[in-house]
Amino acid sequence: MAINRIVSFLPSATELLYEFGVQNKIYGVTHECKFPQEASSKPQVISSAIDSDKLSSNEIDTQTCQILNEGKDIFVLNEENLKDAKPDLIVSQETCEVCAAYTNQVNKALQILDKKPTTHSMDPHNIQEILDSVIKLGEILDENDKAKKIFESLQKRIQKIKNVKHSNKPKILAIEWIEPFFTAGHWVPEMIKIAGGKNMISVTGEHSRRMNFEEISNSDADIIILMPCGFDTKRTVSEYKDILEKDGKWNNLKAVQNQAVFAVDANSFFSKPSIRTIEGIEILAKIIHPKKFEELRVPESSWAQISTS
Repeated sequence: MAINRIVSFLPSATELLYEFGVQNKIYGVTHECKFPQEASSKPQVISSAIDSDKLSSNEIDTQTCQILNEGKDIFVLNEENLKDAKPDLIVSQETCEVCAAYTNQVNKALQILDKKPTTHSMDPHNIQEILDSVIKLGEILDENDKAKKIFESLQKRIQKIKNVKHSNKPKILAIEWIEPFFTAGHWVPEMIKIAGGKNMISVTGEHSRRMNFEEISNSDADIIILMPCGFDTKRTVSEYKDILEKDGKWNNLKAVQNQAVFAVDANSFFSKPSIRTIEGIEILAKIIHPKKFEELRVPESSWAQISTS
């Protein structure tokens, strides 16, 4: 069946659809589909029950847990916009029900629509699976040549980072949420390894989970990288100042005392299994081995060193 009308329930899928050059076939996106910028002008078929812009980290966590415990959905389907979209294809995910529209929304969409679309779930948990998702979506869209070019281009960038050898691999602790503390799971540990660091606590492919301060302290990390899910660099620095800056136990950590705490734009380069995670690897390489990757260019606002003195 020819795919002429697409609805994306997933920001990383929207990014990839634009990379394929099929944006004229997109008739519905989510409230989080803001890259590229033109995507935000598409009709929204998914919105969030939580206004994270107006809440603190702790409030977001509390509200999320409450909604899930009550068996409700974090994401809300705009039924009228979905019906108007008349999709041939819905692209979604089953990786995390907190991060993006999930199985529940797909099932509701299939109940609402008279003409049943094809559904495709993108569920990568590591870098290879992110690359493979390019090929799989390319097959569905009949864009195999374009998919191969994107795949090979990303592979080449990864290999360029891997080719740089390191005698010293600093211990890296990536933190995906500050209050409460969460590990950075899925593809992030592998990103750190590729960038020349030794990842602490979390494991590639595993879901993020809560961790206590004792785990953080025992990791004895040389570098701490803060990447709260869905936050950009500026928001992360702000959260740090509000929550951690005056915390005595936190300030005793080796990385904090050595001015080796960094904030990154997690929303763009780390939280989502998008092709921009490859740029995330480049950002990590610059943070972990600044001298060796001095010439590597990354977006200006993609990371910042946090003053901890």
